[in-house]
Amino acid sequence: MSDERRVLAAIAERRREIADLLAELIRFDTTTRGEPGEPARDEEPLQARLAAILESAGAEVELWEPAPSELDRWPRQVPEGLTFAGRPQMLARFAGPGSGSGRSLLFNGHVDVVSAEPRGRWTSDPFAPEVRDGRLFGRGACDMKGGVAAMVVAAEVLAAEGELPAGDLLVNTVTDEEWNGAGSLAAVAHGVAADAGVIPEATDFEPWIACRGVVNPTVTVRGRPGHAEMPQPDWREGGAVNAIEKAVVVLDSVRELRERWAHGASEHPLLKPGELVPTMIEGGEWWVNYPASCEVVVDVTYLPQQGDADGGWAAGLEREIEEWVGAAARRDPWLAENPPSFEWGTNLAPAEIEPDHPIVACALEAGAAAGRPGTVAALQGWHDAATFTRFGTPTISYGPSGLSNDGETMAHAIDEYVPLDDLVATAQALSLIAMRWSGG
Repeated sequence: MSDERRVLAAIAERRREIADLLAELIRFDTTTRGEPGEPARDEEPLQARLAAILESAGAEVELWEPAPSELDRWPRQVPEGLTFAGRPQMLARFAGPGSGSGRSLLFNGHVDVVSAEPRGRWTSDPFAPEVRDGRLFGRGACDMKGGVAAMVVAAEVLAAEGELPAGDLLVNTVTDEEWNGAGSLAAVAHGVAADAGVIPEATDFEPWIACRGVVNPTVTVRGRPGHAEMPQPDWREGGAVNAIEKAVVVLDSVRELRERWAHGASEHPLLKPGELVPTMIEGGEWWVNYPASCEVVVDVTYLPQQGDADGGWAAGLEREIEEWVGAAARRDPWLAENPPSFEWGTNLAPAEIEPDHPIVACALEAGAAAGRPGTVAALQGWHDAATFTRFGTPTISYGPSGLSNDGETMAHAIDEYVPLDDLVATAQALSLIAMRWSGG
């Protein structure tokens, strides 16, 4: 039996072990709510458990809590007030027999999950995993504790079978991906790097080589308060002005710019044009008052070419949006004198690697050998692969089903699940990627 066939068979025999590990990870509540200073939950015991597994497999393991100051150089991505207290990052390094002679490889995955609310609509408790019809259900099963379980078992099997790649194999698990990507950014700041990287997100066995960037401005529109049940003179004579109604000018301009982008010159072979989608609105102080202000939050996705050459943070794109909305506001007499203000929130810069990069070919070949052929694809949102790619480790996402652009999306869903067959195939493909990449 060839070395690869032996490793594939060894992983198939560990099907139950992969499922059990995933179930164990789901029982740790690692929900993130996207709030600066939010308390830690079960991140520390989960990371300690993974560290113990990988250390027992022969890896040199490090757990660390990054200091917030380590990320000061990236204020656009890291929200003010974010800390890693109780939320450590984990790195396990397997030094291959020819360490230094082969190419190094990074496996990375995030352990945080989104809220399971409304929990009452789940068929079973989202943190008490169940297997039904060959699927394992629970919050994070798809996004992405399933991928984490698969990459950990793949590394274990490679070590147990004496098939560690010649170059170093790094297994890195991080927090805070779901909100701002700060965990992987902290890993980069800590020196985590390799010749290439794979993140087993739920890609339906398609290597994602690109993603759009994301930024979320809050646009504040001012009005003038007054009694809503009393007749009001013209605003020029001191009358009240409804900030919610004036916010419609902003909403209309956002829609018009989205349509302009959709039919504009910015095109990408795998990514759809950038979009602007109003996602939150808040206004008013009392039910019988003209609202004094109204805030609109806009989710902006943008293409790699819309980012700036220096760092990809899209300062030019932000100016374009402000100028577009500002021009629309100046056509309204009140807003011309009281222009909307912008506060720019977390910015997750896009990234891409070339479709003919060797790690892409390696993933496609490994997937086919594991019985899951795929094609090159991209994520229309954002993922941690962009961070590693931007800072020197060309990285793809590649893993089980659940976030396919064309299939059923189970990530963040009620009754989230991952097929157990997919977890086995993912672990098999990852093991082959590691074996073929290092000696390639």
